[in-house]
Amino acid sequence: MLAEDFLYFIWQFQYFRADGLRTAEGETLRVIHPGYRNPDAGPDFTQARLFVGDVEWVGTVEAHVRATDWLLHRHQYDRAYDNVILHIVWSNEPAVLRRSDGSVIPTLCLSERVDLALLHRYETLLAESGAIPCAGRLGDVEPMRRMAMFDKVLLQRLERKATAVLTLLQQTGQDWEETTYQHLAMAFGFQVNAEPFGQLSRQVPLKILQKHRDSLFQLEALLFGTAGLLGHDEPDAYEAELQREYRFLAAKYQLNDTQLPPHVWKWSKLRPANFPTVRLAQFAKLLTHRESLLSMFLATDVSEHWLRFFQVTPSVYWQTHYRFGKASPKTVPILGATAAENLLINAVLPLLVAYSQYKDLPEYRERAISLLEQLPAENNRITRLWQQVAVPVRSAFDSQAAIELYKNYCLKKRCLSCQIGVNLLKK
Repeated sequence: MLAEDFLYFIWQFQYFRADGLRTAEGETLRVIHPGYRNPDAGPDFTQARLFVGDVEWVGTVEAHVRATDWLLHRHQYDRAYDNVILHIVWSNEPAVLRRSDGSVIPTLCLSERVDLALLHRYETLLAESGAIPCAGRLGDVEPMRRMAMFDKVLLQRLERKATAVLTLLQQTGQDWEETTYQHLAMAFGFQVNAEPFGQLSRQVPLKILQKHRDSLFQLEALLFGTAGLLGHDEPDAYEAELQREYRFLAAKYQLNDTQLPPHVWKWSKLRPANFPTVRLAQFAKLLTHRESLLSMFLATDVSEHWLRFFQVTPSVYWQTHYRFGKASPKTVPILGATAAENLLINAVLPLLVAYSQYKDLPEYRERAISLLEQLPAENNRITRLWQQVAVPVRSAFDSQAAIELYKNYCLKKRCLSCQIGVNLLKK
């Protein structure tokens, strides 16, 4: 079935025969400007200009595959659509379309005015079964155009992540230190345990932990206890000490009813170095730093600084244990370089961009981009897909863009919202 994306494409670029244009109601039509694509709720194009008969109209344009979709979507009852000056459709099923005040909306049917070869190229592109629909034709796209799309999606990715940080800032009452702490905690969950890490950070506020940052043991007691990971029937000596300390601190700070259920933590298919116990021990060590978390995040644009910062050595117990009560025959490795790079990408950079937007300081956004360009490319299934089709992925800037393009365009087959797909369709 034809998608509305195709209608957006042919209207935006005016890829249809414009001679003798008439509306379904029989009036002459001349397009001065098609308008601008609206990415938000409401009509599909804004600020369009056209003549219907002898009258010039300025307003919005709505597109549907079938004329009756206007009725199905109940636009006739939505005041947001009262400014629609043209309804473009592919199939003009008989229907009189009206605004909420009862006035008739002109309709333009495009199915008889579009080159069938263009439609065929569009259908062929969408019919591709590969992970990247245009993989076989990427060589036809100029490298500069491909790079422009990578730049665009990279900025979209950074802005989306920054929006999540700003939402968190609202939830913390505009407290940047608490926001930084909760945001960092979720990043330490490395996707699999991001949600329980986030819950934990909300249960134990930073202001409590800061009172005990001179004692790594007390930080561990607060974090492991609230995480619901203390309480084995036969604890070893260290866990027993943590349990006693946690009971005292939980009573002091009224945390007894805030424990997470142990089942929220995921262990399956994780390497031992990624176990939540190991990550919590590393996180506790980070919180012993006396500097403000936010000031540390804003301090430097040198990636090596951040990699050293995240590669902490936890307490002695967690240098020989992956879980409570089970000593490892080998020393537990510190957080690896790849994991540290992941934290830099997913914790530091979104916060820099969010802070840039909040304070209107573009230098922090530029610093985030600079850090991405310094870091090596991520090596995962998605980046390997792009490399297999001869798209170079040389830095974290490239790999983050490649991930965003794949997840939000290729997988969803949004080829007509992608500069690469549009370029191929034009050809």
